[in-house]
Amino acid sequence: MAADPKPEEISHPPMDQLQGLEYCIDSNPSWGETIALGFQHYVLALGTAVMIPSFLVPLMGGNHVSQFSPPLLSDFYKSSDNALAKWPERRCQFFVHQGDKVRVVQTLLFVEGINTLLQTLFGTRLPIVIGGSYAFMVPIVSIIHDPSLMRIADDHLRFISTMRAVQGALIVSSSIQIILGYSQLWAICSRFFSPLGMVPVIALVGFGLFDRGFPVEYLSDWLCNSFFLCESISGCTVCRNRFSHAYPIRNLLPVIWAYAHLLTASGAYKHRPEITQINCRTDQAYLISSAPWIKIPYPLQWGAPTFDAGHCFGMMAAVFVSMIESTGAYKAASRLASATPPPAHVLSRGIGWQGIGILLDGLFGTMTGSTVSVENIGLLGSTRVGSRRVIQISAGFMIFFSILGKFGALFASIPFPIFAAVYCVLFGLVASVGLSFLQFTNMNSMRNLFITGVAFFLGLSVPEYFREYTTKAYHGPAHTRAVWFDDFLNTIFFSSPTVALIIAVFLDNTLDYKDSARDRGNAMVG
Repeated sequence: MAADPKPEEISHPPMDQLQGLEYCIDSNPSWGETIALGFQHYVLALGTAVMIPSFLVPLMGGNHVSQFSPPLLSDFYKSSDNALAKWPERRCQFFVHQGDKVRVVQTLLFVEGINTLLQTLFGTRLPIVIGGSYAFMVPIVSIIHDPSLMRIADDHLRFISTMRAVQGALIVSSSIQIILGYSQLWAICSRFFSPLGMVPVIALVGFGLFDRGFPVEYLSDWLCNSFFLCESISGCTVCRNRFSHAYPIRNLLPVIWAYAHLLTASGAYKHRPEITQINCRTDQAYLISSAPWIKIPYPLQWGAPTFDAGHCFGMMAAVFVSMIESTGAYKAASRLASATPPPAHVLSRGIGWQGIGILLDGLFGTMTGSTVSVENIGLLGSTRVGSRRVIQISAGFMIFFSILGKFGALFASIPFPIFAAVYCVLFGLVASVGLSFLQFTNMNSMRNLFITGVAFFLGLSVPEYFREYTTKAYHGPAHTRAVWFDDFLNTIFFSSPTVALIIAVFLDNTLDYKDSARDRGNAMVG
């Protein structure tokens, strides 16, 4: 048995790069492994791409297929002859409007693939997936409940009108990131982001999404809860062998999905509560039945966007939040890819290209804006493969399967609790990467302890207050006659990384600033 090390022998000096990564940003696995890993990143990106439309499309009046059924011929035999004569027309109308949700999912995945390629080729060139963002939910829901849109009686017309209003707001608000990014103004701002100031931001990029983990998995029941979560943890555990990065491919999503499908086919959910069936059955998304075989999304496919100043101002807050969250995600991804910490001008260039991505979201009509996919960053650490080529292959899968609707819908039918179980591991991994930046600071300093603790606490507490208040009152704490002002404040304070950045960077650059330069760490590292 090896002797215990002496206290003076225990030393872990700061390291710019993590240990144990098998492939860094510029090294690539074999083509077989690259394709398999890219497919896994694609499947993981489906979670957000399906969750956001599943929540927003029914609110907009879009056809959520599970809530509708086509008129049956037998129903018309009970009615008049005139009604019977209209039966073919009624069926045609149903199928013309069917599949609003799946069209949005396909469009979102298609644009995600394009934005991911743009970011990996011309932006930060980090191995990151650009996906849909929850930061845009507050202003989008506000647009949905705009009285001028709610007065539209026809549901499908209301869906199209709301989509066009969201498109217009996204197109205008994307100018914020485009201007700040390409003018290098964000590079100037980021010079004030020391490692101490960025630790709470990066950590809360992961911790701040805690409600996407077990609370979502709770929508299932004990029958699938325990397996989904335990299998995800074991599947993401890094095995100490040279094929460890391939282990999650064989064991994680396919096995859990097969288990869920087996439970569905065997009738295990027949007598379960409705909420359990909706969230655990693999046949409840109704994506496969409503998806076309082949369809290519194109700009302005929903019609010409409409523009409203109030909508645009509210959406600008979401663009600002997306910019902050992506900045933290860039730094986490560079560490997990064993890449050089991105300098200020690279961060700013990435934000500029992300603004282009939000502009594409508005032109195509994805129903939400773009940000860096946190779960895919976590997967870099879980697989220990930070190859840029893997992410570019995953972008190819996004574009390919968004065009081949039936095949893409097959993979998109994975139940939400499966994604939630995986998120419990991957979001936690990203948060721990944020905590690892503390090694570049002096944590024996009371000043640093104070800033870190306060930023963490308020970064969790303030957004939680806004969420609970909104749940009970059906509107945010900011509730005035100026709806655009309400949307701006509520969106900002709904985001944990944004609150943490405001607190941490302000305190770090004002509290004993001149006497603590060495304690704060090197801004180029953070």
